[in-house]
Amino acid sequence: MPSVFYGAPHLKMTKDFLQLSRRSFLQKSGLLAAGMAMSHSAVRKLTAPTLPMLDMNALAKFVDPLPIPKIALPDGTRSHPENPASQVPYYRITMRQLETAVHRDVKPTRMWCFGDSMPGPTFETRSGQAVLVEWENQLPVQHFLPIDHTIHGAETSKPDVRAVTHLHGAKAPAGSDGYPEDWYVPGKSKLYFYPNQQDAAMLWYHDHTIGITRLNMYAGLFGAFLVRDEFEDGLNLPKGKYELPLILCDRSFDRDGQLFYPVSPDPKAPWVPEVFGDGILANGKLFPFLEVEPRKYRFRVLNAANGRFFRLTLSNGQEFHQIGTDLGLLPTPVLLKNLLIAPGERADLVVDFSQHGGENIVLNNDTLTVMQFRVSKSAVQDDSRLPSALRPVPKLAEADAVKTRILTLGEADDMQGNPTTMLLNNAHWDMPVTENPKLGSTEIWNLLNFTDDSHPIHLHMVRFQILDRRSFEPEAYYHGGKIQYIGDPIPPAANEAGWKDTVQAHPGMVTRIIARFDGFPGRYIWHCHILEHEDNEMMRPYDIVP
Repeated sequence: MPSVFYGAPHLKMTKDFLQLSRRSFLQKSGLLAAGMAMSHSAVRKLTAPTLPMLDMNALAKFVDPLPIPKIALPDGTRSHPENPASQVPYYRITMRQLETAVHRDVKPTRMWCFGDSMPGPTFETRSGQAVLVEWENQLPVQHFLPIDHTIHGAETSKPDVRAVTHLHGAKAPAGSDGYPEDWYVPGKSKLYFYPNQQDAAMLWYHDHTIGITRLNMYAGLFGAFLVRDEFEDGLNLPKGKYELPLILCDRSFDRDGQLFYPVSPDPKAPWVPEVFGDGILANGKLFPFLEVEPRKYRFRVLNAANGRFFRLTLSNGQEFHQIGTDLGLLPTPVLLKNLLIAPGERADLVVDFSQHGGENIVLNNDTLTVMQFRVSKSAVQDDSRLPSALRPVPKLAEADAVKTRILTLGEADDMQGNPTTMLLNNAHWDMPVTENPKLGSTEIWNLLNFTDDSHPIHLHMVRFQILDRRSFEPEAYYHGGKIQYIGDPIPPAANEAGWKDTVQAHPGMVTRIIARFDGFPGRYIWHCHILEHEDNEMMRPYDIVP
C-alpha cells in the first residue's frame, strides 16, 4: 500500500502529503500539548476484542494492599571478571510463567515474571560494588501474545519465545548491556557483569528482545534496581519502610482476568503503533491501597508502560517534591502539583503526609485511578529530612562538544494515516551504523521530531543533560535539509535539570541533549521507549569507538 514518510528531507514531499494543519497545529499546541503525549490513536484502527472485556469501573477499589517487591538476595559470590582475586555478589534470577492476582475479585492472570512476582525482585546495590547476575530463561516455548512475523527480528524463522535482559540506566560493558539480538531461548541463561560505577539512582531491568520487546514487557518482564552511595546516605532522606518503589504500567484484561493485547485488522500483520490499557497496575495490583503514617515518604516512581505517559496528581490537590530523575538526585527539590512521566523515565518523589492525618488520598492519572493512600491519625516522630540542596549537577559545556548530530524522528504512514513503520534518522535497524562517538568525547544530539507523537528517546550506557527544546518548521527541513526555528529555545523544566537517560522529544520540536560518552567502548543502542515503536524499527545501534 502506498505510504508517506515524515522525517526524511531527501524524499519527494509535497504539502498534500503533510498531515492536515500540521504546521498550525504544532505552532498553536506547543510544548503543553506535546507534553500530553498526543497520538494517532483517533485514526489508527484496532480489531475489536473478540472476548468480553473486564469492566474496570465494576471492580471495587482499594481492597488490595500495595505489594512491595521482595529484595533480591545473592546466591553466593563469584570471581570478579576484571580482578579474579576478588569476589563479587552473584545473583541468579529466573524468568518464568506464573499466575498472579491483580485484584481480589479477578481470576489469576497468566504473566511472565522475573523471580516469583510482577514486578520482579528489587536489587539493592552500592556504587562501586560490582555484581554478577545470571538471567535464566525458563519461560514456555510458545508465546501467549500475538507475534507479528512481518517485523524485523520476529520472522517465522525465529523461535517464538526468546529473551534478553537490559539494565536500563546502567554504565555496563557492551557484552552485558542486553543487546536486542543477543537473545536466548528457554533452557538457556546469560551471565552479565554490572560494575555499578555510577551515582546513586533508580535503574530498572527489563526484556529487550528484538521484534518482541513490547510483548515480553506486556507479559510482565521488568523490575527495579537501586544503586546507593554515601552521598545519598548523608542526606537523611526517608528510608527503610518509608521508601518504596512505585512501578506503574497499564493493561487491559478479558473477563477471565487474562491479559488482552490489541491487534490490527490485518491478521498477517497484527502490530499496532501504541497500546493503552484501561486499568493501571501499581506494583502489579489494580487500585491498591497503602497505609501510611502522617510523615514524609520517598517514592521511587517508574513508568514501565508500553506507551502511556502518566500525569500523576493527588486527589486533595496536595503538592509534593521531586528530588531526583532517571540517573540520580536533582540539585534542589522541585515542588510539583502534577508529574508527567514518560515510558522508561523514573522520578524520585518525597510526599509529606504530616498535615493529612486521617485522610484517604487517591493518586490519579488524569481520569484514571491509580491507588489510595490511607493516612493514619496518630502523630509520629519523623527524623528524616528534605534538604534544600541535594546533589550538585555540573553542567556539561556546549563548547566541549566535538560533534553536533542532527537526528530525525519519523514515521511511514499509509494513505489512511495509519503508521506502518517508525524510524530514527530515516534508517532501519540493520542499516550501517552512523552514530560513532569516541570514548570520552562530548557530543550534542539534535532530535528533530516530525511526528505527532512525543517520543521518549533512550540512550544506552551514557547519561546526558537536556539543553533545550525549540519549535521548528518541518517543511523547511523537508525541502532544504536546514533547521528553520519558529520559536525561542525552551529550557528544560526544573525537574528535568538532572542526569537523564530518557528524554521526551516533543512533536514539531528540536530537542537538544548533550552527553559525554564515558564508560566502555562497544556497540550500544538508542531508541524510542514506546515499545511498539522500538519493535518496529525505531531503534538504532551506535558504536562508542575506543
